[in-house]
Amino acid sequence: MSKLKAVKITEDVYWVGAIDWDIRDFHGYLTSRGTTYNAYLVMGEKITLVDCVKKEFKDVLISRISSLIDPEKIDYIVSNHAEMDHSGCLPEMIKLCKPEKVFASKMGVKALNEHFHIDLGLTEVKNGEVLNIGNMNLNFIETRMLHWPDSMVTYLAERKILFSQDAFGMHLASNERFDNQLETGILEYEGAKYFANILLPYSMQVGKSIEGILALNLDIEIIAPDHGPVWTEKRDWIINLYNKWAKQEPTKKLLVVYDTMWKSTEKMARAISDGAVSNGVNCKVMPLTSVHRSDIATEILTAGGLAVGSPTLNRNIYPTVIDALTYLKGLQPKNLVGGVFGSYGWSGEGDKQARAILEDMKIELVDENVRCKYVPSHEVLSQCSDLGAKLAQRIKEICE
Repeated sequence: MSKLKAVKITEDVYWVGAIDWDIRDFHGYLTSRGTTYNAYLVMGEKITLVDCVKKEFKDVLISRISSLIDPEKIDYIVSNHAEMDHSGCLPEMIKLCKPEKVFASKMGVKALNEHFHIDLGLTEVKNGEVLNIGNMNLNFIETRMLHWPDSMVTYLAERKILFSQDAFGMHLASNERFDNQLETGILEYEGAKYFANILLPYSMQVGKSIEGILALNLDIEIIAPDHGPVWTEKRDWIINLYNKWAKQEPTKKLLVVYDTMWKSTEKMARAISDGAVSNGVNCKVMPLTSVHRSDIATEILTAGGLAVGSPTLNRNIYPTVIDALTYLKGLQPKNLVGGVFGSYGWSGEGDKQARAILEDMKIELVDENVRCKYVPSHEVLSQCSDLGAKLAQRIKEICE
């Protein structure tokens, strides 16, 4: 491998991570723009590596570190998060660097040892503990369930940097390391997609963690996450977006998610959309033949309603519909109203099963299912339009 360069973040701090241009699936999340695995080298009197990278990118990490120092000169390693995209090469880095100590939270020590089935000789740090690295200090702050039990962030006081692990990150492969080098629209979309697909189930903890960090009155000029760009100019902007997303405040937007076999359920979906739009609500029609489950999750982050349509296949909900609903159920979206529709030939279980899932998700259903045997008649399409109107009315009520 040709020698790769470290990228200077600020005085004494360098990005030594890896860019993954190829990845398109991150445990069910469509990473259409790839990702980065960020690691940082703090050139204190005690040289400290903050986080590692995915195992397959170990040589990239070593090459970037080697552009600054011999990796064996690393004194400390900090593991903010045990997930394998950040710790995959940790055992090999410990073997290579032979650091004096490797630090993780209490739950991080447990998780890492269990991951690798060996005792890595890790040193547990407590919430609020400060590590002196000679001329600088690292402050460890636990952020449990943001988004794993082991999660913590690390603050480098003398350089005003918050190493935020997965918080404030995004899946975005790019040679640009800083927020001010990228389009705001891309940053907002990919930031929202990351929050919706990774952090949404932990929204309450996200809000509390941010509140707790801000209450410490840390002077933060740079936020350095484990994925995506480093935040310099837009750090307050991304913090405000996280606070907004964590509240899951609904907007006047309805998602109509469906699949179809012979276009009957599709015709019903379009009628529901027309009924909602005619009653003052924005509507996004999302056919599962062309829309990925993670893109639906992204839209749900700012939606007020969800209408789900399914044909019946072999006495069951349609496979793509159950896939999407199982994924969404795990993300635990809040503050939604819903409706269900579907077509069938003779048995008609699909829409009933979809309704049961929405009920289990605690989504407020505004009416009975609109059901159609074979091809929808004008009467059925009128019922679909009425369902769209009812959803729109209820969405407007909860948004006021």
